[in-house]
Amino acid sequence: MAVIETERRSGAMSRISGVLYRHPWTKLLVLLLPAVLWLLVLYLGSIGGLLVYSFWRIEEFTGLIDRTFTLSTYGDLLEPANREIVLRTLAMATAVTIACSVLAFPLAYYMARYAGRRARFVLYLTVLMPLWSSYLVRALAWRQILTREGVLYWALGKIGLDGVLDALIAAPLVGGSSLIASKISLLIVYTYLWLPFMILPVEAALERVPGSYLEASSDLGARPWLTFRRIVLPLAKPGLLAGSIFTFSLTLGDFILPTMFGNSEYYLGTQVLTQIGTVGNTPLAAAFTFVAMAIMIVYLMVARRAGAFESL
Repeated sequence: MAVIETERRSGAMSRISGVLYRHPWTKLLVLLLPAVLWLLVLYLGSIGGLLVYSFWRIEEFTGLIDRTFTLSTYGDLLEPANREIVLRTLAMATAVTIACSVLAFPLAYYMARYAGRRARFVLYLTVLMPLWSSYLVRALAWRQILTREGVLYWALGKIGLDGVLDALIAAPLVGGSSLIASKISLLIVYTYLWLPFMILPVEAALERVPGSYLEASSDLGARPWLTFRRIVLPLAKPGLLAGSIFTFSLTLGDFILPTMFGNSEYYLGTQVLTQIGTVGNTPLAAAFTFVAMAIMIVYLMVARRAGAFESL
């Protein structure tokens, strides 16, 4: 009986294998169905729920959600305070992306063009090592560095430059009652946190720049700056755009760092957290979420047209 049952099972498996072999689209559907169902039910389902919430509103007197379809919640986004939050977040994400690009390019260029095998391994390890620790641990370490009693103030005080730092903090564009609560602290820590996500795509793009192009440019009498501007930078642009997708989107949606550093100004992430956890205005939080999503959709479309996905 056991032999008969085994032969029956093997025969059934053979028939199934035959069907899948003769119908490749059926095989593809069977393989993709679990992932597609997961995406549709959980991911797109949750986004759909947020979309529905964004068309509701909070009653002013009761604080309850009015489930009547309305665009008033999106109208609230046009208030000056909310517009300022969006612009402030965009400015921070743009500044972090530019800072990461400027810092990442020289290191990525050295890794791709000059570093030997052993040096490249060490540099890869150095770039990736911070990612092995928790985001919160790295942010907390920077918090200890940037506090009034931290290493930075101590070092600047030894050379008499702590007053320069205080004057910088008082500047309008920097803002904040102290260094730890200023925009510059967020810029520094965000740049540190997301820098590896910029270095790796840029390095991958620079590795694909043919050395013969650079040699030909030099043989034709082009100066190094002209070679960089006309050859290296255009060919590295997809890597820069690919890295910017990470740095821009991660900054755009983060809410932990401004909260941890005691920054009194609201950003998109902190505003969503406040509306959900403190105010209880879930429709407005959903509307702010879709603002961030709309910004990223536009950014991804522009990056795709520029060839960014070639380096992802």
